[in-house]
Amino acid sequence: MSSPTGAALIALTPAAASMLRAALALCLLSTAMLVALYATRLPAMARAKVAPQDAAHPRTALERLPSSVRRVADNYNHLMEAPTVFYAAVFAVVLLGGADAAAARLAWAYVALRAAHSAVQATCNIVEARFALFALSWAALALIVVRELARQAVG
Repeated sequence: MSSPTGAALIALTPAAASMLRAALALCLLSTAMLVALYATRLPAMARAKVAPQDAAHPRTALERLPSSVRRVADNYNHLMEAPTVFYAAVFAVVLLGGADAAAARLAWAYVALRAAHSAVQATCNIVEARFALFALSWAALALIVVRELARQAVG
């Protein structure tokens, strides 16, 4: 909920607002991948003659779908895994007052790396590139968490 002027209900520093925008950007990426999932999966299921009920246990029935379709769904699933830690970390850092320019840059780096990971997985799916992007995204996320824990320990 916002005020009639559209301002936040609580005072946010520019860095805190930036971190929250990074979280929203990752939500947008997840939404885009959900749209891509259905845009690729439904036509592929029709072509492969996979009935919707056959997908009740996706690992079996959906194996008949092309890799180009399955990897989009795999990426969507991945966006429901590790990024949940990112969302929690962003909210914790913002609410505990630790949002600063470095934390905001790390949050945006995480989002950019996850977007690049999604692009690789949904297109060429080069595992070595995906792994590098995954590892770098976790490094950014770990730095967000460790910096805030260190700040809390000192404060």
